[in-house]
Amino acid sequence: MKTVAFVPIKLNSQRLPHKNILPIAGHPLCWHLCNTLNQVKGIDEVYVYCSDPAVKQYIPEETKFLQRPERLDGDLVKGFEIYSEFIRTVDADVYILAHTTSPFIKVSSVQTALEHILSGENDSAFSAERIQTFAWYKGSPVNYDLNDVPRTQDLEPVWVETSAFFMFRKEIFTVHNRRIGYHPYIQEVSGIEAVDIDEKKDYDMACMLAKAEGIGE
Repeated sequence: MKTVAFVPIKLNSQRLPHKNILPIAGHPLCWHLCNTLNQVKGIDEVYVYCSDPAVKQYIPEETKFLQRPERLDGDLVKGFEIYSEFIRTVDADVYILAHTTSPFIKVSSVQTALEHILSGENDSAFSAERIQTFAWYKGSPVNYDLNDVPRTQDLEPVWVETSAFFMFRKEIFTVHNRRIGYHPYIQEVSGIEAVDIDEKKDYDMACMLAKAEGIGE
């Protein structure tokens, strides 16, 4: 069973200019996730999927570069269009879609999630943060009864997807047009692993956390 990881990257990010190559913990942001994926047993190939070959100078040497069409760099292009193009180009049985904005995801987290798919136990997996608090959606509570308010520790947790990774068997995407299947495994992440960098404030916080944790020293 062939497993391929791919990391879509734009060098002209909109919300945080040059986000993917900003320095953090001694390396460009995009280097960290690629380095992690390269260490996971069971992943046969790791690709950076970018329209600009200049990205090659910012990623680990063992990471493969695949040039994607420039039309996929548009701000209105949906992620599924990018994923579809990659999957049409590179064949595999299992795909791991990963994002550079989660630089501190651990090898062990990716490894555990992948093992659940390769074993046949699950058809997909994704990283998520477990939030155990009083949650509301569209004017109503989603995890407790207003007439019987429980203790916080007894609340049903809410799982919030992080952008670190989504794994799926090929047919989940090509047949069902989904990145999360019908029997997913949720890989819990917390603390620094759950960091997701989208804006300047996220980047500044990630740099502070990396320094506090001694990452890159």
